[in-house]
Amino acid sequence: MTRALTIAAIATAPGPAGVAVVRVSGPEALAIAARLTGTPVTRRGLYFRKIYAAADKGPRASDSGAARGGVIDEAVVLAFRAPQSYTGEDVVEFQCHGGAVTPRRILEACLAAGARLARRGEFTERAFLNGRLDYDQAESVLDLIQAKTARAADAALDGLAGRRTRANRALYDQALALSSELEHALDIDEGELPDSFFAGIRSSLAALAAALDAAAVRVREGRILRDGARVVLAGPPNAGKSSLLNALLGESRAIVSDVPGTTRDAVEAWLDLDGWPVRLVDTAGLRATGDAIEAEGVARAEKLIADADVVVMLGGGEGVRSKEKGVSSSPCSLLISVHAKCDLGRGDGLNVSAKTGEGLVELKRAIVAALETRAASAAAESSSDTPDDRTLAVLYDARACLAPFLDGRPVLCDARARVEPPLCTGGPALDLVLAGNAVRGVAERLGELVGATYSADLLDNLFSRFCVGK
Repeated sequence: MTRALTIAAIATAPGPAGVAVVRVSGPEALAIAARLTGTPVTRRGLYFRKIYAAADKGPRASDSGAARGGVIDEAVVLAFRAPQSYTGEDVVEFQCHGGAVTPRRILEACLAAGARLARRGEFTERAFLNGRLDYDQAESVLDLIQAKTARAADAALDGLAGRRTRANRALYDQALALSSELEHALDIDEGELPDSFFAGIRSSLAALAAALDAAAVRVREGRILRDGARVVLAGPPNAGKSSLLNALLGESRAIVSDVPGTTRDAVEAWLDLDGWPVRLVDTAGLRATGDAIEAEGVARAEKLIADADVVVMLGGGEGVRSKEKGVSSSPCSLLISVHAKCDLGRGDGLNVSAKTGEGLVELKRAIVAALETRAASAAAESSSDTPDDRTLAVLYDARACLAPFLDGRPVLCDARARVEPPLCTGGPALDLVLAGNAVRGVAERLGELVGATYSADLLDNLFSRFCVGK
């Protein structure tokens, strides 16, 4: 179901361009196109027409008998009939000349002809409501628009093609099949079940847990590809952070000086590392200072370190996971120790020189390896998840349902079997009632990933992140 009103918006970025697109969707889309072109637009197809403004002083009769103003532009008009369109409604796209004026004038003409201005993401929201896209595909549209690397774009295209939806469905079906097997077993006298049955259930529980873990890795990797990874360059003043930032970027982005404390605020830039979108951050030197402005820069650096995915620590070689000058990365971040300016002398850690380029390739590889480790990390990090990370939250909850069965807690063992941890190895030691309840909980949680329910807040959170016109 859709809202009754027809919507319109400029679908391309503002600024000088050869072509701009004004998109219209809804029951009056074709009629609005007819009003703006002065000719009937009744079928799916491509038209090349003059576009007229709304009637102003001295309206003239158009070819179709409707009042119209002067010519705005000549444009390609693409008409799509419902339901074979992006939104599932009648859609018209005016492909006009770019720039600031012409697209705006055509949009104004559409609004004067009966459309209203679309909200952020409303075209894709209508595609979702009309069944043209599922939730994961709608998310993938946003991921594709915001992709900063080819790898991120490919991952978004996989989601748009439905691969993520099919993977979620397969996981749900796996949990449902195991749940059905356990429910059936509860109708049979436990003494009639062979030990091999319990062994098979334990194997299936382990397989389901492994599948949930693998799915979580894919989601964490997708989140990094979507949002980018924050890689923070940290260390004392004059450790070579700004020079290293410039060397990694291949351009002079940060000011380099021999004067300590030059960098007061964070300097950020995007970098593509083997397809991983990296948000590289140069920070103020870590030291005690009486300068209020520099002290604020140090405080901001400490906050960035705590929130980083990867910390590249310059000025000391105390190991991959270490502390530097009393400041450490958060438990969820990975630390790479670097000895910069190795052209002046070798040191502990990864030896790198921004001046000669030595070690830069190895540092990039170390950052990529750290990101791959982070994606594969079992840490839940649920407290930092945003609402759009609902998939990860569901997978963590589902995995938690199975955790007691995998670490062999005694509560899962039949007291008569007197089986001790770490594993319930005896045949009847597995409590089928508890196992059935747990797997049923897994199936219920995974059901949220296959389109069972969507809250209004969830949908608002997704589509509000789109631009107007998409």
